[in-house]
Amino acid sequence: MTASDLFLGIDVGTGSARAGLFDAEGRLVATAKRPIRMWREPGEIVEQSSADIWRAVCQSVREALSLAGADPARVRGIGFDATCSLVAVGPGGQPIAVGPSGDPQRDVVVWMDHRANAEAERINATGHPVLRYVGGRISPEMETPKLLWLKENKHETFGAAEHFFDLGDYLSWRATGSAARSVCTLTCKWTYLAHERRWDEDYFRAIGLCEFADEGFARIGREVLDIGEPVGQGLAAAAAADLGLAAGTPVGAALIDAHAGGVGTVSGAGRDLALIMGTSACAMAVTDGATFVEGVWGPYFGAMLPGAWLLEGGQSGYGAALDHLVGSHPGFAAARDAAEREGRGVLDHLEARAVALAGSLEDAARLAAAIHVVPDHLGNRSPHADPHATGTVSGLTLAADEDAIVRLFVAGLCGLCYGTRDIVEAMRANGVPLERIVVSGGASRSPLLRRILADATGMTVVLPETAEPVLLGSAMLGVVASGAAPDLASAATRMCRAGDTIEPAGGAMAGFHDAKFEAYRVLQAAERRTRALMAGIAAH
Repeated sequence: MTASDLFLGIDVGTGSARAGLFDAEGRLVATAKRPIRMWREPGEIVEQSSADIWRAVCQSVREALSLAGADPARVRGIGFDATCSLVAVGPGGQPIAVGPSGDPQRDVVVWMDHRANAEAERINATGHPVLRYVGGRISPEMETPKLLWLKENKHETFGAAEHFFDLGDYLSWRATGSAARSVCTLTCKWTYLAHERRWDEDYFRAIGLCEFADEGFARIGREVLDIGEPVGQGLAAAAAADLGLAAGTPVGAALIDAHAGGVGTVSGAGRDLALIMGTSACAMAVTDGATFVEGVWGPYFGAMLPGAWLLEGGQSGYGAALDHLVGSHPGFAAARDAAEREGRGVLDHLEARAVALAGSLEDAARLAAAIHVVPDHLGNRSPHADPHATGTVSGLTLAADEDAIVRLFVAGLCGLCYGTRDIVEAMRANGVPLERIVVSGGASRSPLLRRILADATGMTVVLPETAEPVLLGSAMLGVVASGAAPDLASAATRMCRAGDTIEPAGGAMAGFHDAKFEAYRVLQAAERRTRALMAGIAAH
């Protein structure tokens, strides 16, 4: 690497596409962002458009280059990361409808789409050995339940599709023309057995997707690349023109967005938990050997760091659950108006009010002493593997003033942190000696959330130095693909650094969070019991 080299990370999240240019030392040079559209329909259907996503990617890249004043020739490598959404590519590469609307532009089944709940239950009922590598139960967020839904409900799409891609692999294909897949996406979301470098034909036949086995898995991935390995011959001419970059620029095999945040932030097998917080949250730890934790996805071999096993816990609703929680409170409109007058976001306003009301950052959690939240609004991904779980709040009153919404906001933060603690305790119970949480994603910039997280889990919380660790992780794929570093570990040594660190307070604050965590578990159990009671009524 030279001082003039730039590396481009492209991150496609749930609501936006972002581009970030980094120098050889991992310093952010410029970044840009564009929104992406989403459609929601009854039946837990959530869809997007690959054309809209590609447009947002291209506009973001062009703006980042412009802001940096950079010659495109300086960009030595590119990496993509994206949500684990399913993209169907029709004949001749054209978009193809994946839902009841019949609109071919809506060709992406978003990760949070739960239309395949019934299909996931049927797959789990097989008890197939492959399910050991997804924590014992497959999630409707993963791709084989979605594919089974398409086969049974959109058979014309299922039959006509030339490719089914994870979104990150779709972006690599769109950029290079190569249909090679990343070991990260296929292993974590498609049941590819990376430790054996194979698909399990028997699994696909057992669950009703024999077509893929009969085809030799041509439509879902025959060529599987290690993370950061060069894809095809680099940027194809058409994609280079779209992006404003040089044709032939190396492209590294993609990562899932959360995994990009984990790359370079975890050190020491089993010591660090990488917590990437966005619309949802992923909690990931690497181990030297295969460790099985019920309700936690994995173990996956080579799916985040080459040569290591990955455990992937998660919270299906994170930022989305918090937004919904405070947005439904009668005091929200007043809080939003106050935030607008201050020129900041409503959650930033609520955080400032919480600290002022409590008198200090350290004591703010005590505002939630009488209100308790289980934010399972999108189900419980880990460690209970219960997509039917719902959110629960205890302690609501008729109060609608600012103090009331502030207390609910703090209780929501606590609930999110107890969800993480639940995952940590499940991993530790199975021999993973976690000591630190390395946080990234938008919510990681909240000092109050980091303080509560440290105290609620009893773990040190570390914030990376860069403000954009997900984009940096993606850019590091371009570093490896270009040959500027031999592997991700070498790239991380040069480009990744730790920033602020928070130690748990312990003492009385630990006791406070222990009590609230027990209340969290009581409410979670009550919600399960309530569903069971009503299911019994419905059955009769």
